[in-house]
Amino acid sequence: MTKISIRLVSILIPCVALITSCSNNKSNEESTKAVLDTVSLSNKSFALAYQDGDKIVATSIDTMKQISFGGATDPAISPDGNKLAYTFNDSVGNRSIWIADMENKSQAKLQVNSNNYYGASWSADGSNIAFSIFNKNSIWKIGLIKADNSGYIILDSASNISVSGPTWKNEKEIIAHDLDNLYTFNLTGKLIDTKSINALIGNAYYISSSSIFFYSKDGKKLIFNASNGEVLDGLHDRAEAAYILDVASKKVLPISPKGVHVPFLFVTADDRIFYSGEVKPYTQSKIYVSDLNGNIKTVVDRGSNPTGALK
Repeated sequence: MTKISIRLVSILIPCVALITSCSNNKSNEESTKAVLDTVSLSNKSFALAYQDGDKIVATSIDTMKQISFGGATDPAISPDGNKLAYTFNDSVGNRSIWIADMENKSQAKLQVNSNNYYGASWSADGSNIAFSIFNKNSIWKIGLIKADNSGYIILDSASNISVSGPTWKNEKEIIAHDLDNLYTFNLTGKLIDTKSINALIGNAYYISSSSIFFYSKDGKKLIFNASNGEVLDGLHDRAEAAYILDVASKKVLPISPKGVHVPFLFVTADDRIFYSGEVKPYTQSKIYVSDLNGNIKTVVDRGSNPTGALK
């Protein structure tokens, strides 16, 4: 199996906006999990995790340090900033989720009876983790497990509905979609609500399996990424952008700049919107953060797939 190497380095610059990723990681060595090394992280927490090429970077504003995870994908930092979930792809094509405790340097694979599950999503209180899982009937479902690695279940396990992009509507409800409908599930796995995506956002937007939906903390807004059919010069597919829907008025407004392709976004439980966006010539993406009013700031000059902690 490919080794996932993790290294912590000091940063000599004062804010996340100027951080460039660490490259001193090792890979392609035989091992089964990552090993945290060098500096103790006791009582430290991280504010942002993102993808940088073939590695994950977790970084903190207050400690001015980074950890890089070589050979890992799908970063998901816990709300308290002390743990990082990531997807590990082995040499025969299996995918699994591991949790790295960045405070005590331990790591553990989620105890899930599957060889294809990925894309962890933490609940706001950090007590549960939702993820995508390919079940025995070859249908994509949502897996749910407690953060202590117990209580694993598959939501809505008996139906033939195949869903993508699980996120947390609140601490007791999870949403996901099948391109046509947005589904809400409770923590027992029951499907409790179905809404037509066209009825929510209109038919001017193209939803793909990479589209993802988040509700704002008060439930009054829906944040998502989708294409409006625009083709940007130099981009080989339809451009996507980040949008906010006002649920009551059904008004949809873009929150990413025109000409920026947004294939991924993440919304923290305190309504900060992180997204990765590419500009022409669309060979590299930056990471931005926005509030619900569309006030945007660049936070990382090279990176994708960001997730943020509650800091």
